[in-house]
Amino acid sequence: MRKIVFGIIFIITSLTFAQNSILKQFSQAFADVAEKANPAVVTIITETEYNLKDFHQGLPFDNPFFFPRNLPRKYHGQALGSGVIVDAEKGYILTNNHVVDNADEIKIKLMDKRVISATVVGTDPKSDLAVLRIEADNLSELGLGDSDKLRVGDWVLAVGSPFSANLSHTVTAGIISALGRSNVISSRDHYEDFIQTDAAINPGNSGGALLNMEGELVGINTAIATGGFEKANRGVGFAIPSNMAKKVMQDLITKGYVVRSWLGVYIQNVDDNVAKALKLSSRDGALVSDVVEGSPAEKAGLEQGDVILKFNDIPIYDSAHLKNIVSSTPPGTMSKVIIFRNEKEKSVHVALEEIENPDNQTIASLPSNDRDFGLEVKDVNRTLAEKYGVTMNQGVVVTNILPNSEAFNAGIQEGDLITRVGTEKIKSKREFRSQLKKAKKEGSVLLLVSRDDVSRFVALEVQE
Repeated sequence: MRKIVFGIIFIITSLTFAQNSILKQFSQAFADVAEKANPAVVTIITETEYNLKDFHQGLPFDNPFFFPRNLPRKYHGQALGSGVIVDAEKGYILTNNHVVDNADEIKIKLMDKRVISATVVGTDPKSDLAVLRIEADNLSELGLGDSDKLRVGDWVLAVGSPFSANLSHTVTAGIISALGRSNVISSRDHYEDFIQTDAAINPGNSGGALLNMEGELVGINTAIATGGFEKANRGVGFAIPSNMAKKVMQDLITKGYVVRSWLGVYIQNVDDNVAKALKLSSRDGALVSDVVEGSPAEKAGLEQGDVILKFNDIPIYDSAHLKNIVSSTPPGTMSKVIIFRNEKEKSVHVALEEIENPDNQTIASLPSNDRDFGLEVKDVNRTLAEKYGVTMNQGVVVTNILPNSEAFNAGIQEGDLITRVGTEKIKSKREFRSQLKKAKKEGSVLLLVSRDDVSRFVALEVQE
């Protein structure tokens, strides 16, 4: 009996020792990564001059009754963000575009407390990335890792300056929660392929580093998911993958703009009804709802109703995924496309072309039967209600807008709630279509659109 007791004690002791040893190794690994990364992560301080009229359009500024003559007409605003030195020799810093957008002056605060003026090398609003440059000695840099090797569950560290410059080089840890997230910023213009992490990311962290356990830069922290009016971390943060950032950065440095390819199709995701109707075995892929005349897609023989399953042997899981892949493929590349047509898979080859007009989208997600005025609407289910922050059973939600369409030019945005067509309230997509058909006979359509609990009427003219 005594031997058994001693044996149990020995096992417990051994396990405790092993556990403590693992924890120490784990802690040491975190500390090593933080020590390596911190000198290469910088605080970005921007200053912008604002005209008071920009915030009070239409008010009588020249009337001293409303605004005394000694009231300043301009003021300076200061903002904070983060960045990562990726080339110490040349002084290149990678950050978010929204951190430096419209800034009149940009200063970089290093870990050794030096403050240095920076110049903008180039910006890319569509990926929300920017490259800055400083002239300084004794800089540290971070090497770019391969973000394609990341897996859900991998440990990562986030480094940046949340809330205040006094909190610079704050390090938080978490795991990769998901990969390939899109529709986070909810803009038709953005190319999104976000890494989702539960490492604490807060305002001021934008542009900072997301690191793997080898101390490599695998992402640029760019956005957080918040609830209500609280603009703080809720355990859902997003970062731009390093592979996307690398391509954008190289183009900005060498060309001054980002080279992107276009295919020339309007696409939509494959839902259960589409998959059933087309006899698809899964919901993966992107359904072609229209083909642009004279586009690479038309030249290659792509047609309405085709489902793009693979692009250059890469399986396509949704429309946003295809958009990112196409845009990052070099122009002139002869690409192999696997499509599903007439219940069979077929291979076609398409020669991608460079986007000449940046406003022309490579791919737009818009079903062909909902292209009245260039908008797509859906019934508000629980998922859409949570995504867009709208109320169920009180209208239809706008889920897509066609660029340069009547709806787009009228200011309607994705996530808007349409509650009335003409004089009639609507509660479903079916009612919306019915009332829209009736209203169009009058030559124009009046919509009641709600956004952030504020409603306004929008008139759309029927195009003959």
